[in-house]
Amino acid sequence: MTAEPYRPAYNPAFSRNDQSPIAQWFWTVDRGLLGAALTLMAFGVALSFASSPAAILADESISDPFHYSWRMIVWATGGAGAMLTMSLLSPRGVRRIAVLSLLGAIVVMAALPFIGDEVKGAARWINLGPFSLQPSEFAKPSLIVFAAWMFAEGQKGEGVPGVSIAFGFWALTVGLLLIQPDIGQTLLITTTFMCVFFMAGVPLKWMAVLAAAAAGGVVSLYFMFGHMRDRLSRFTNPETTDTHQIDRASEAISAGGLVGRGVGEGVMKRHVPDLHTDFIYSVGAEEFGLMLSLAMIGLYAFIVVRGMRRAMKLNDPFEQTAAAGLFVLIGLQASINVAVNLNLIPTKGMTLPFISYGGSSMLAMGLTMGLALALTRRRPGAYEPGVTLQDRRRILP
Repeated sequence: MTAEPYRPAYNPAFSRNDQSPIAQWFWTVDRGLLGAALTLMAFGVALSFASSPAAILADESISDPFHYSWRMIVWATGGAGAMLTMSLLSPRGVRRIAVLSLLGAIVVMAALPFIGDEVKGAARWINLGPFSLQPSEFAKPSLIVFAAWMFAEGQKGEGVPGVSIAFGFWALTVGLLLIQPDIGQTLLITTTFMCVFFMAGVPLKWMAVLAAAAAGGVVSLYFMFGHMRDRLSRFTNPETTDTHQIDRASEAISAGGLVGRGVGEGVMKRHVPDLHTDFIYSVGAEEFGLMLSLAMIGLYAFIVVRGMRRAMKLNDPFEQTAAAGLFVLIGLQASINVAVNLNLIPTKGMTLPFISYGGSSMLAMGLTMGLALALTRRRPGAYEPGVTLQDRRRILP
């Protein structure tokens, strides 16, 4: 009697010898980064069920207490789908998507003064029936990838004015944002753009000049836009102005304590304006406490640190700076939102990546993370020793 041949009890979903595109993607994508992003999206859906019943109190036309929750599931599914789809792209595909997305966003942003919906004094959205699109959300990752590409082309010394082209598109994007106006997105895009410029190898003396110019620009914005002065005044002199929004958010965070009031037991959230969008962090802190807050912040830190480490090991200058810039964008936006909720900086009206309610925000974050995952995949030769940051400091004379 012959013995049965040994068969392993576990068969992996994808064999390493499988050459199909999906199998190759599975073995080359950073599954840790992918899992962290999907976990944050799941947090966003869970928190939408905590915030939706209170959020609909501001809109008497909505009767379903979980109206925003059902929509959030749709947006999260779309964001996850966009992330997975984009992560399948090659670096060339990433550049193509970035260029098309940037051009499309610029065209729509240019049309906003004529066809956009004005909300709270700003025309940032275009109404598409049941869905409102905010094109600036898609301009952010697209501009970062495009700028990294232009900086890399300028380094080759083949006559391509990459730096001038990148700064031209940055100026155009910022100009359209200021017309809306959207100061928060302007500062976010500019800061991330400068980080990409620095990582591309620009000499430090140029960064000092640009930093001085940026400081002058911020001062100019202060005198040009009254709402910016009002927000800064409320932040620096809270005793003399109305700070209801941030006060209620701070009280909600304090009420949560270490482990929170419990699911659905939040009270202060009923008094927090925009709780399901800009102030979703305070909702989570009240119902789930400091533990969930630290878990969310830890996931963002994991994405940024792990992503930056992967990006800095890439061989290609474009892939390196583009991926690093996208991770900086995610981390910086998350930091701004949390800092606003903790009353550390003036209010900005900026969403918490992967968690805040909103179709444009969720889809754009899926696009951002998907492009970053595509660039950091383990392709042949992608992580071989190559050009160092010091070697690339010839980007400008």
